[in-house]
Amino acid sequence: MHTIPTLIDTKVARAATQFAQSTESTSVFNHSVRSYLFAELLAAHDGLHPGSDYDSETLFLGSVLHDLGAGSAAEGKERFEVEGADLAATLLTEHGCDRAQVDAVWEAIALHSSFGIAQRRGPTCYLVNGGVGIDFGRNAEFVEEQAAAAIHGKYPRLSMAKSLMDAIEAQAQRSPEAGQPYTMGGEVLRERRDNGITLLEQLAAHSRWGR
Repeated sequence: MHTIPTLIDTKVARAATQFAQSTESTSVFNHSVRSYLFAELLAAHDGLHPGSDYDSETLFLGSVLHDLGAGSAAEGKERFEVEGADLAATLLTEHGCDRAQVDAVWEAIALHSSFGIAQRRGPTCYLVNGGVGIDFGRNAEFVEEQAAAAIHGKYPRLSMAKSLMDAIEAQAQRSPEAGQPYTMGGEVLRERRDNGITLLEQLAAHSRWGR
């Protein structure tokens, strides 16, 4: 079996995993874990080294918690990226993370859907955004087939794109602030209303991984 990156097993990482798993659908949770694994593969591909170029625990936390705003813990009062970042910050603060790490995770989650901005905000933001993108099939060409098969075998997709868009749509419908025009939540609402399906769902369906 092809070796894939190992999940971080610190106390706060275990708490983050439990919180994400208990508040997200299995499909969305699996997406979050795959995003971390792909982010680590991206780091290695780019020649970035854990410990010197980025912190693996921080990357894990930003990746595994990046869709909290589309889970049951989110109240739907703000755009889902910000709600998710706030939920993550509260969790990490309660578990003793220092301000610098909390801020790094908050920023990575808040910007995880902002391609073109995340890349300018340092390695953690870049890698979280990149791992999420790879799980949608963006810039995934470098991932070896054996590694991809091992990752998907352990964390199956389960119609990820539709499940995630369903969750974002539900969150965005809870208040005008959560689904403001030109935000991701607002665009999901508009595309579902106008076309019945989002562009991300269509792109995922035709990507390397499929739905």
